[in-house]
Amino acid sequence: MAASLLLLLLLFIFQCQIPVLFSQTIPNQDDSYMKFVQNANTLPTREEYDYIIIGGGTAGCPLAATLSSNFSVLVLERGSDPNAFPSVLSQQGLANTLTDNDDGLNPFQRFVSEDGVENIRGRVLGGGSMINVGFYSRAQPEFFQSSGVQWDMMAVEKAYQWIEETVVSRPELSPWQSAFREALLEAGVGRDNGYDLNHVVGTRTGGSIFDSSGRRHGAVELLNKADPRNLRVATQATVKRIIFSQSNGLSASGVLYSDFKGKLHKATISRNGEIILTAGAIGSPHLLLQSGVGPRSHLSSLKLPVVFHNQHVGQFMADNPRFGAAIVLPFLTPPTSVQVVGTLKPNIHIESLSSILPFSISPPFGLLPPRSTAVNLSLAVFAGKFSTVSSVGSLRLDGRKNPIVRFNYLSHPDDVQRCVEGVRKVGDLVNTKSMERIKTGDLDGKKGFEFLGAPLPENMSDYRLVGDFCRKTVTTFWHYHGGCLVGKVVDDNYRVIGIKKLRVVDGSTFSLSPGTNPMATVMMLGRYVGLKMLQQRLG
Repeated sequence: MAASLLLLLLLFIFQCQIPVLFSQTIPNQDDSYMKFVQNANTLPTREEYDYIIIGGGTAGCPLAATLSSNFSVLVLERGSDPNAFPSVLSQQGLANTLTDNDDGLNPFQRFVSEDGVENIRGRVLGGGSMINVGFYSRAQPEFFQSSGVQWDMMAVEKAYQWIEETVVSRPELSPWQSAFREALLEAGVGRDNGYDLNHVVGTRTGGSIFDSSGRRHGAVELLNKADPRNLRVATQATVKRIIFSQSNGLSASGVLYSDFKGKLHKATISRNGEIILTAGAIGSPHLLLQSGVGPRSHLSSLKLPVVFHNQHVGQFMADNPRFGAAIVLPFLTPPTSVQVVGTLKPNIHIESLSSILPFSISPPFGLLPPRSTAVNLSLAVFAGKFSTVSSVGSLRLDGRKNPIVRFNYLSHPDDVQRCVEGVRKVGDLVNTKSMERIKTGDLDGKKGFEFLGAPLPENMSDYRLVGDFCRKTVTTFWHYHGGCLVGKVVDDNYRVIGIKKLRVVDGSTFSLSPGTNPMATVMMLGRYVGLKMLQQRLG
């Protein structure tokens, strides 16, 4: 019971991804993109477009807006538009009910990996950019160097800028974020880089997709840049499979999808059109497998027709494990989203936020000292991740809504070493003078930290002890990637190898998590690939 409650609390506190429904919409939200949006049940059962994009998420929205400048585009999104969940549009709405019954009515979908770690997927127009904590940071140079793609870095820069002019704000640091920034510098996470959207070693303030009024500006608002004559966005459209043709070599020709009433629709592409998967690191390999593209042995074992054998679909899955601790504060402090990050080397990142729990917890759960029967809490959460993950897993079908995923967290000794280094640095920063104020005193006047959940190891010099702490407390940073890697499943133009007119453009193509947070780079990728596609087609 205690472990389950702690997981729920940490999901609420850190990720702040799962909203409580409010009865009214957020004022002054730029929702003019709604002119493109209609429920899938209002669409004809047969249509043709130049491009069909499967997934109206972090990559799909900028990609759709870009391609619509010259061609007709249909976006198929399995979730609803954000106005169905007004709290996702507001920083004040960052709360968590954790009541996902997988009925398609929530902006997220829960799944548990075979490792036993709970995770979530976006299920709303705008994808993960609509349910995350809003931190915006560009990718590290190593991401571009190891991606298998020949990047035009000037075009990358312009694509980032195109995103940032619409969705990114410079945050005003809250008192807690200022204190955390001070502690990072005191703990030697230098230098002080000030405000910087780029990936740099040291301490910096990143961008935010929450503006000064607390309004979220996610990828969905990039649809406002689309040509209204050429774009249609269908919500509550669940893709069943991709349709293929053998008339001129194997190529994608259409999509079969259902609306929320269960009615089937068929959308096809024009002669020079394409289908682009932007369903995310879980959704894209899942849909390829469902459509008969993947390992022959796996598909045959499920009695699925094999359209194209590729042993790498669903392989090389990775997730960035989260390490850190939650500390009960001896004072109330306003809740904050993540605004500051400390980066050790190019690879290890530490963030923090504060939160006031919106309910009381009683001692029987074993998480709090027995000094009261119910208390209101402020918490400080220190959380870190490492971008490079050596432990990899896989994804496979099993006939349910979610595929089976195993990430094999910390199975590689290099990941344990990275986690140990990160946990030790968390220990350094919580023991700085800047953090003295968050210590509490016992009856003998001795001061220490009051942890919620597992305390940090007392002997940080004991590698085995810290490594065991990492393994016992491992959970997710929600930055999973892989499954459709460049060079394995797609080529350096994100075309699916061996199949014409089919691409994958999302985090499933990443072998390395971009920077502190992948959101910026996933949005950039949608814009970047969209422009490349236009150049290739229009010359």
